[in-house]
Amino acid sequence: MNKPVVVVVGSSNTDMIVRVKRLPRAGETVLGEEFLTMSGGKGANQAVAAARAGAQVSLIARVGRDTFGDRAIAGYADDDIDTTHVSRDRSRASGAALIFVARDGANSIAVASGANNTLSPLHVKRASAAIAAADVLLLQLETPLETVEAAARLAIGKGVRTILNPAPARPLPDLLLRRVSILTPNESEAELLTGIRLNGISAVERAVRKLMRRGVAQVIVTLGARGALIANEHGTELVPGFRVRAVDTTAAGDIFNGALAVALAEGQPLHKSVRMANAAAALSVMRMGAQPSAPARRAIDQFLSLV
Repeated sequence: MNKPVVVVVGSSNTDMIVRVKRLPRAGETVLGEEFLTMSGGKGANQAVAAARAGAQVSLIARVGRDTFGDRAIAGYADDDIDTTHVSRDRSRASGAALIFVARDGANSIAVASGANNTLSPLHVKRASAAIAAADVLLLQLETPLETVEAAARLAIGKGVRTILNPAPARPLPDLLLRRVSILTPNESEAELLTGIRLNGISAVERAVRKLMRRGVAQVIVTLGARGALIANEHGTELVPGFRVRAVDTTAAGDIFNGALAVALAEGQPLHKSVRMANAAAALSVMRMGAQPSAPARRAIDQFLSLV
């Protein structure tokens, strides 16, 4: 059986993580317990999650000509990710993220985008054949918006289903939203996009209806351990999540999106796809790091068989 094909356009970072008892307040220094360096970046995280969940994955990204870039590309090869379209920037360093992780799993993140900011529509155009052959195109917002728009425009022209994870949160034009098959914000991202404070499920439902009026065909709002709310022309549905002991919530949304893309690329129904994505995200928060926490498909299937 051929693997489903997922193409990811997005960022590649190196995560520098400090474990702390609690997140520091503004102006405060908190002594850390442990320092870790791991691979990250929303685009790369989602690519790794999709590869481990069972897809044939191509990554379109940009890294520097430095040690971090070397390590990133070697890591993608270990996960059998096609790096044909991971290009190297001679003048910019590879992206880097500084992350605090508290004992309860909460995190605080700052990103230096570096080479990610030079991923351009031209790089997308050069990868047009790969995008046209995809079952699902997966996008985020850690690269220039014009590049995201170019990828979505190319995909809709080729009839390729597109998932946009609108993170980090920022205002988005309606034209881009109309070109997206599925929008996957978390609660804070949905709040920014709609101006609606999400203080309950009814507020989430109002927010998704507002997004759909702007042209989005389907919205999936991720709600952490509560699960995810699906909204489309047929109405809304809450797909319950799984309560686990969280160690590090970094990249849980990325793992969700990577697994979701694979399930949909396999032709699974939306409800079942979201349930698989919820399971993958639940497994990920039980481990430290972004890409290291992405579960293998057998682990996801085993988890689902037990709950």
